[in-house]
Amino acid sequence: MQQQAGSPEVQLGLAINALGSEAFAPALSRWLSESYDIDNTTMLAYFQSRKPRVLFTQSRDPKVHARLEGDYLSGAYLIDPFHDLHLRKVPAGLYRLRDIAPDAFLRHEYFAAYYRSTTLIDEIAYVANPAAGVSVHVCLGRDATSGRSFSSRDMERARAIAPIACALCEKQWGGLSSAGADTNAPLSDRLIRALRDAHGIGLSPRQAEVALLILRGHSTTSIALRLEISPQTVKVFRKQIYRKCAISSQAELFSLILPLLTEGA
Repeated sequence: MQQQAGSPEVQLGLAINALGSEAFAPALSRWLSESYDIDNTTMLAYFQSRKPRVLFTQSRDPKVHARLEGDYLSGAYLIDPFHDLHLRKVPAGLYRLRDIAPDAFLRHEYFAAYYRSTTLIDEIAYVANPAAGVSVHVCLGRDATSGRSFSSRDMERARAIAPIACALCEKQWGGLSSAGADTNAPLSDRLIRALRDAHGIGLSPRQAEVALLILRGHSTTSIALRLEISPQTVKVFRKQIYRKCAISSQAELFSLILPLLTEGA
């Protein structure tokens, strides 16, 4: 029996045929769209020592990607939960923002200053690791155009085809390369140098680490678990950071630090 032209199986075949060409990314997007309903697609390659590269975008509403080039790629990606997956070198597979985001993500400044403007309601990503130091994220979103999250059925389908999606991405982008050292340790070092050079502020390595976790949306409890220290110790570090930076809120910390990270991105 002949498959319908718009069926997922036909679109998958077209995506396979497009491997190795510029037609692959839009073909992959069409296959995923036929598999379950999505409002927008963002394909990014993350590297170890330079800013991400946009591989493909598609959206029903231009607001979704309006600040991608100007804000996200300029430095905001450094505190994004999906970029954190790259730094942690997670296995290939499907990841959902609500599962990987820090516990205070919806209340922190990155969400208010950047993420809310995208109108995204729900987001999932296929993470592939095509080369050493490189990860490709195929981010699929539900935004204000549909006004709904991914359903249990959507997630079941998304997980079922994850091995295929990740394998295709690894095949397509296996030629990407990353040079330089890992960015997770040097980011703390960069923050220390930037604060010292720009404002004469001297943070210790642990204080810089805590400051970055605050910016990423981790609560005191989450930071304590991640660094294997007590919540009380985290509170002491937070007070020390605020005192040294002459600030009194997370919003002020965000305004102080993000421009410095952006300059070095």
